[in-house]
Amino acid sequence: MKKNLPKKIAVLMGGPGSERDVSLATAQGVSKALRSVDIDVVDVDVRDETFQLPNNVDLAFNCIHGTFGEDGQLQKMLESRGVAYTGDGIEESRTAFDKVLSKKKFLEHNVATPESEMIDAGQRPKMSVPLVVKPARQGSTVGIVIVKNENELDTALIEAAKFDRKLLIEKFVSGRELTIGILGDQALPILEIIPKGGFYDFNTKYPFLNPQSGASAEHVCPAKIDATLTKRIHELALRAFSSLGLVVYGRVDVILSDKGEPFVLEVNTIPGMTEASLLPEAAAAAGIGYVDLCLRIIDLSRARRERAGR
Repeated sequence: MKKNLPKKIAVLMGGPGSERDVSLATAQGVSKALRSVDIDVVDVDVRDETFQLPNNVDLAFNCIHGTFGEDGQLQKMLESRGVAYTGDGIEESRTAFDKVLSKKKFLEHNVATPESEMIDAGQRPKMSVPLVVKPARQGSTVGIVIVKNENELDTALIEAAKFDRKLLIEKFVSGRELTIGILGDQALPILEIIPKGGFYDFNTKYPFLNPQSGASAEHVCPAKIDATLTKRIHELALRAFSSLGLVVYGRVDVILSDKGEPFVLEVNTIPGMTEASLLPEAAAAAGIGYVDLCLRIIDLSRARRERAGR
């Protein structure tokens, strides 16, 4: 794995979106890991499209979560500059980041996913409560509201519309929250998230960013799920991943309903790599250390470019 490593890597961090602080924490871990194997690492704080890269960079390691970093914009800019980067390509990133486009791909490829409808801001859904209101293009549960009672719906629609004019309305499925890390064609051990307080929101995901909130979650990895169902969930996660044209790495979020039926919610193409993040935890459960995880991402990204002929 350590042969033919890029000599000089720019670690892209920050970004202009709502997940900037998480990205900075991810990049700190990635930079440290790459330096530990004697790679020349340059940290680049990306605030907008005018960011500058140093000369002779062999690879840009994309650590920017959410808007700009995960939605195809950054990928397009790097390709126009002729710079190799980690993760999947422009269209695949754009599709995976857009919850409405993702949902269409899931349905086309028979990936089990909760019933849904798409509305514009200002419209009301036909679907009855309980439901989940999601901005189409935001990451890390930003702007997502679970609506249990009809009288909460208007407030939820207004809140989600702050983040996107296009909204995905999804039938609420009660059950266990699972996530499955993907490295190429390998599904990592299933990780179960048990939030203390009900919903795995931004504060629960990243308690170190807001310790005052008191939010936290217990992680169980591998999740306590029997072998037959584990195999079924792994197959579902891999199918969801490939349905979006993804080949490098990511994390598939799944809800296992109270009746034992798994449903895919979304796929994250630049998942967190912070101290509290799920992908490194699942990788560790599979015997893949943090440094090795970073090197595998580099290797899988190179393989994607070679297949694409660039």
